Amino acid sequence: TEIYTLSLHDALPISRRLQAAFTAIAKIPKPVVAAITGYALGGGLELALCADFRVVGEGARVGQPEILLGVIPGAGGTQRLPRLIGPARAKDIIYTGRFVPAAEALAIGLADRVVPDSGVYQAARELAGRFATGPAAALRAAKQAVDAGLEVDLDTGLEIERLHFAGLFTTEDQRAGMRSFIDNGPGKATFSGR
Repeated sequence: TEIYTLSLHDALPISRRLQAAFTAIAKIPKPVVAAITGYALGGGLELALCADFRVVGEGARVGQPEILLGVIPGAGGTQRLPRLIGPARAKDIIYTGRFVPAAEALAIGLADRVVPDSGVYQAARELAGRFATGPAAALRAAKQAVDAGLEVDLDTGLEIERLHFAGLFTTEDQRAGMRSFIDNGPGKATFSGR
């Protein structure tokens, strides 16, 4: 079946599978960094929205141009984009289908860092490297607390945070981190990931 002749019966499972695949990326229990060069439009941007951070090349363009095809984003764009940059900015991008240049993406919080196109992958690797030797359980808990907290009211979010915080006191990384802080000062701990 060609994409422009899909029936409702055909389109629903495609969108379900896309959303499930992208949600699996968003739920990776480690920090995820997207590296964007060239164009990240439609599903490309929706995939990048699943990352925790986006490093974008100066020449890159991002957007949700589905409206120009008579449809809307179907892999999470109408939900993840407003949560990241606010509803008015997201509606502008979704309603117009325009391509957003890198500098604007940075200004509105859609990009976390803009670098020369030739340095995107190196910058993304360096950013990811900042987390590679960190306390794995604490990073996982922080990601889960932030992401789950965005979906609920403040009191529930605080409870999510409290439970994750308390649970980390059973880890070797917590003991190593606090021991190192007392003995050597902040930021000098070596973590085992346990």
